[in-house]
Amino acid sequence: MNKLIISPSPHVHGKFSTKRLMRDVVIALLPALLVSFYFFGLGAVKVVGLSVISCVAFEYLIQRFLLKTAPSTNDLSAVVTGLILSLNLPSNLPWWIVIIGSLIAIGVGKMVFGGLGNNPFNPALVGRVFLLIARPVEMTTWPLPLTLVTPDATTGATPLAIVKEGLKNGLTIDQIKESSDYTFSYLDTLFGQIGGSLGEVSAVALLLGFAYLLVRKVITWHIPVSIFATVIVFSGILHFASPDRFIDPVFHLLTGGMILGAVYMATDYVTSPMTPKGMAVYGVGIGLLTILIRTFGSYPEGMSFAILFMNAIVPLINKYMKPKLFGEVK
Repeated sequence: MNKLIISPSPHVHGKFSTKRLMRDVVIALLPALLVSFYFFGLGAVKVVGLSVISCVAFEYLIQRFLLKTAPSTNDLSAVVTGLILSLNLPSNLPWWIVIIGSLIAIGVGKMVFGGLGNNPFNPALVGRVFLLIARPVEMTTWPLPLTLVTPDATTGATPLAIVKEGLKNGLTIDQIKESSDYTFSYLDTLFGQIGGSLGEVSAVALLLGFAYLLVRKVITWHIPVSIFATVIVFSGILHFASPDRFIDPVFHLLTGGMILGAVYMATDYVTSPMTPKGMAVYGVGIGLLTILIRTFGSYPEGMSFAILFMNAIVPLINKYMKPKLFGEVK
């Protein structure tokens, strides 16, 4: 009897399903979400809830009635998109702007390309950048961290914006740090006492999620570490060359969307390279572009634009940094 069975691939199945991976990302984001709820109160709860619900709803409606395909909302990818989008938004953002951002993220950033696995750009970042360009006032009005029961009434600039504005006005870094606007310390950036988007509140919370993703082998270290290393080296060179004009590397690492972008957005399976070497090149590009935009551009933050730009370069990276073929000798 012929025991040779011929069948199409795949022949080996792993334990990693899309739903399991997305569930792990949701768990990793829980510390940052809880911290944002504490510091930004009910406004944060509303933004997160509305973003997640609308992302799931738009994906279901588009697949069900426009694409005429079976809805895939149970894989939790739309939930992750909604969570990441909400972490890039201020807690006082009007509800209708959150819904528009969700529609752009799912409809334009994801479903227009054919759904999960086909999108060249991170959907949450597509929604975030669209809102930043279309509604810049609302997207850059940052509430200060308060408490769970206190309404979002007081607003202020982010650390990046304070430094950017001070340098624009001709102040040195030391003068900016001595000004009345510079009221935070690096300890505050670690635990949440700064203004900004929901995902900027606590570096420690985001790093806890990073550790969880590494332990669960959802992501590898290559992209985040290459981004952090590039930021440290490049911003360190600038700071060493002219400490009066360029802020130190620690500031860049702990402020803005640096950790959120490096850990949770740049590592997206669909829009990042496949090989470790490609991931390193990708991470270096993101880190370099982020510091260039933050330092020499008109926007205080540059992480979102840097990731989207490098998303577009990923096909080229994959083309020239292919994995070694099985049995190939070089």
